[in-house]
Amino acid sequence: MLRNIYTLVCLLGLLTPALAQQYTTSNAHSHNDYEQPKPFAMAFARNFGSMEADVWERNGELYVAHNQKDIDSSRTLKALYLQPLQKMIEMRKGIFATKAELQLLIDFKTTGVPTMKALVEILSAFPAITSHPQVKIVISGSRPDAALWEQYPSYILFDGIPTVNYTPAQLRRIHMISDNFRSYTQWNGKGSIVKEEKQPIEAVIKKVHALGKKFRFWATPDNINTWKTMMNLGVDYLNTDKVDSLADYLEKRSSAEYKGTEAYQLYKPTYRNNDKRSPVKNVILLIGDGMGLAQIYAGYTGNFGQLNLLQLLNIGFSKTTSEDSYITDSAAGATAMASGKKTNNRHVGVDATGVALTTIPDLIAPLGMKSAIISSGDITDATPGAFFGHNKERYQMDSIALGMLKSPVSILIGAGAQHFSPITEQLKNRGYSFHTDLESATGQQFIALNDSSKRTIYQGRGNFLNRALQKSLQTLSYNKNGFFIMEEGAQIDLGGHSNSVPYLTSEMLDFDKAIGAALQFADTNGETLVIITADHETGGLSLLDGNIERGYVDGAFSTGDHSGIMVPVFAYGPHSMDFRGVYENTAIFDKIMRVIKLYHPAKKS
Repeated sequence: MLRNIYTLVCLLGLLTPALAQQYTTSNAHSHNDYEQPKPFAMAFARNFGSMEADVWERNGELYVAHNQKDIDSSRTLKALYLQPLQKMIEMRKGIFATKAELQLLIDFKTTGVPTMKALVEILSAFPAITSHPQVKIVISGSRPDAALWEQYPSYILFDGIPTVNYTPAQLRRIHMISDNFRSYTQWNGKGSIVKEEKQPIEAVIKKVHALGKKFRFWATPDNINTWKTMMNLGVDYLNTDKVDSLADYLEKRSSAEYKGTEAYQLYKPTYRNNDKRSPVKNVILLIGDGMGLAQIYAGYTGNFGQLNLLQLLNIGFSKTTSEDSYITDSAAGATAMASGKKTNNRHVGVDATGVALTTIPDLIAPLGMKSAIISSGDITDATPGAFFGHNKERYQMDSIALGMLKSPVSILIGAGAQHFSPITEQLKNRGYSFHTDLESATGQQFIALNDSSKRTIYQGRGNFLNRALQKSLQTLSYNKNGFFIMEEGAQIDLGGHSNSVPYLTSEMLDFDKAIGAALQFADTNGETLVIITADHETGGLSLLDGNIERGYVDGAFSTGDHSGIMVPVFAYGPHSMDFRGVYENTAIFDKIMRVIKLYHPAKKS
C-alpha cells in the first residue's frame, strides 16, 4: 500500500445514463422539516433544495405543527422559516451562493382559502423572499381549488396532483407534482420493487415529466436503497426525515459511482496446463493491494461483464490477520506471503521481534532462479518492500531500500528513486543499472524507477503495469532456471482508502489487464504458475447498485481503512489446484516454495 493518497482527478461524467440528472442535495426534500432539531437551519446548511412546513391557521397567524394538539405559540411560520430565510438572503449565504433554488413547501392543514389569505398577508412583510428568483413558495395539502389560483400573487405556486387534469394556465402555477407512494406499493425499501408495481410508478413519473414538472413521492421508506431506487426511477425530489444522512449520501455521489466507457478485450485462456501437476519453473505472483471480492466485481461490472481474473477456475481464500492484529496492514500481509511468517503490522520483512526474515527471492536464488519486483507505487513501500527489505517500521523507506545491498532480486520497477540515492554507487558495483524509464533498461539486472508510475489511471499512468510485466518477462525468460515475479497493483488500495469507487474500479481494471498478460505468458510457456491475490481488503466496500450492460457500478464504504475479511486467491497453470481451499496468508508462501522445490530442475544439480 502506498504511503500517500494522491488527488483523484477527472471524475466528471461518471454517472449512469439511467439517471435523468446528476443528483445533489438540491434534489433533497426535508419532509416535516419542522420536526428536525433545528428547523430550517439543518436543511439549509446542507443545501437542501426543498423543505416542508405543515401550517395551521388561527386568527390570521400560521402555526407550524404536524397535529393540531402540537400547536405552540412560539412556533410560527414566520419565526421558524420566514425570518431565518430572509436573514440568509440578506447575508447572501448558503444555497443563494449557487444557481440552485430553494423550495419552501407549505402544507396547509386548515381550509385553503382562509389559510392562503393569512399566508399572503404574512408574506407581504417579506418582500426579499417573495421577489427572490431562487425562492419558490409552493402550497400543498388543503390548497384552494385550482380555479382560484389566478387570484393569488404570482409568487404563490402549487404542488399538483397527478390525477387532476389542469388547464394550461393552472399548469403554469404548478412547480411540482407529488403523490402518495403507498397508492402504488407497500415496498419496504429492501430489495427491489416488483415489476407489476414498478410499471405504474414509472408511468406516473413519465406523465409528470412530460408536463415539464418535477416529481416527488411522499410516504416512501427512508434509507439508502430507497433513495437510490428513487434516483433510478427519475424522481426529482428525494423525500427524507434524515437530513444529514441523505446529505452525506448525495455529497458522495461522484465518488460512489463508476461508469465504464468501452470494454477491453480479454485474453482467452487455453487451460492447457491448468490442473496439471507438471513442473513449475516460473512463478508470477500478482498482488492487488486492497482487492476484495467487491473490488473484483466492481471491475467486472465496470468492464461490462468481463474480467480476465474471473476466467480462472481454481480459487481459494486467504485469511489475512497479522501477528498482532485482527486487521492486517500491507507490511504484515506482504511479509506473510514473502516469507511464510506472521509478523506485526508495520513490520516489513522482519518477524515480530524485528529479526530479518528469509524471503522467496532469497530462497530461490541458490536454485539459479531470478526475481523481479514491480509496483504501481513506491517500490520501497510495504508490499514490494517486504520481498527485499527488512525494517520494523514500514515508513523508514530509505532503510528498506538498503535491503537491496544484500538481496538477490534482479529487477525493481516502480517509483521512489530518492530512497536509493545514498546507495546508488554501491548498487552499481553490484551490477545494477539505473533507469528512469523502462525502454532504456537493458541487461539482466536493473532498477527502473520513475514517479510517473505512481500516478493514478485518471492522472495518466497508462499501461505501466502491463509494460513493466512484459519487460520483466522478456528479460527473465532467458534464464534457464526460471524466475519469480511479484507485481503489485498498488492503487486499488488507495481507491479504498479514498472511498472512491471510480478510483478503485479504474485501478482494478488496469490490474486485470496485467493479469491477462500473465495468463497469456503462462499458456505460451507451459511451465509458469500464476497466482493472483490481495494482502487485505480496503474500505469495506459494498456494491449497492449496478448495471452490467452499461458498465455502471455504485458502491458504499464502511471504513476508510482496511477490513478483516478474507481475500480470494486465484491460480492458473500447473499446480493451480494446490491453491484451492481456505488457509492463512502464510500458506501462499508455503505453496509457492513447495512447487518450486518439488519440480525445479536446478534442485537436481
